[in-house]
Amino acid sequence: MSNNIFYYSDKIETLKDIFGTQNIKIDIDKIKVNDIEYPVIDDVIILLKNEHIPIEIKNKIKLTKAISKSKNDTFAKDIQFTFSKEWEKFPEILPEHEKEFNLYFDIIDTNSFSQMRVADFGCGIGRWSYFLKDKVKEIILLDFSMSIFAARKNLKEAKNALFFMADIKDLPFRENFADFIFSLGVLHHLETDALEEIKKISKYSNKLLIFLYYKLDNRPYIWQYLLYIITAIRKILCRTRNEKIRMFITYLFLFTVYIPLIYLGKLLNIFGLGKYIPLYDFYHNKSLKRIAQDVYDRFFTRIENRYSKKDIMKLKEYFKNIKISENLPYWHFICEK
Repeated sequence: MSNNIFYYSDKIETLKDIFGTQNIKIDIDKIKVNDIEYPVIDDVIILLKNEHIPIEIKNKIKLTKAISKSKNDTFAKDIQFTFSKEWEKFPEILPEHEKEFNLYFDIIDTNSFSQMRVADFGCGIGRWSYFLKDKVKEIILLDFSMSIFAARKNLKEAKNALFFMADIKDLPFRENFADFIFSLGVLHHLETDALEEIKKISKYSNKLLIFLYYKLDNRPYIWQYLLYIITAIRKILCRTRNEKIRMFITYLFLFTVYIPLIYLGKLLNIFGLGKYIPLYDFYHNKSLKRIAQDVYDRFFTRIENRYSKKDIMKLKEYFKNIKISENLPYWHFICEK
């Protein structure tokens, strides 16, 4: 992976189009857009405002007053920290990620993407973009956490990828800069209403693929009571910052809760009853490493808003078309203007 700006030397026209200006200049360790300078580290363009840049990055760059104060007063530093640590612990693209990619994109014809600019809002380690990179004209990866650097490593062979450390609520991009945007497992972790945020990010593309945690509205009522218990535990554990303790708790829950339920589901599935056991449907064919990553995500992320199918359908007041997949993961859906 290169350590300088030359990765973007053949992408100037793309940058001009994304930012909506002809006034783009590149230098050894930064790009200048009009009168604003953005640092570049390991091919990642840093768009975050000064007060939101992680300390690891602040130590590597010379901050300038040109990166003005953010308009986003709901920026969650603890969520940024948690996802940075999560993807530091689980940075690899795993074999089952391709199967999950196919689940998320079951209502999309990815063969139509060949001439499109596709953007991944909240890309994490790039686990979904990885399987799209060869299907699109350009892939834009964007995340506000340190995981964006893992995404750069995972897509090191993709010459059509651009990487931004940025806040999706405070982007300097032009309207409709992308032909298609997907944001999977991201918006429900915001302080604000995810449905309102979907409307806001639609300014950047007329077509979106979104995944939001569901309210278990298609599951037995007992699942909802169990969720209340899990939520209470999560709200306590998410305050833990010590990584050794976090990893101990992660594997404790993995082997005392997740694995027993999954094997119980496998046993009952002989009689067609596996679907009634929490966690079985989604995790029965996953590796321990993949399940552990989700355990970490679930118990150390403070904000976890959930939405029902009925909630999502309210977006019809704003979008001309809403299509919700009936398949796992619940709920993922298409919004079209």
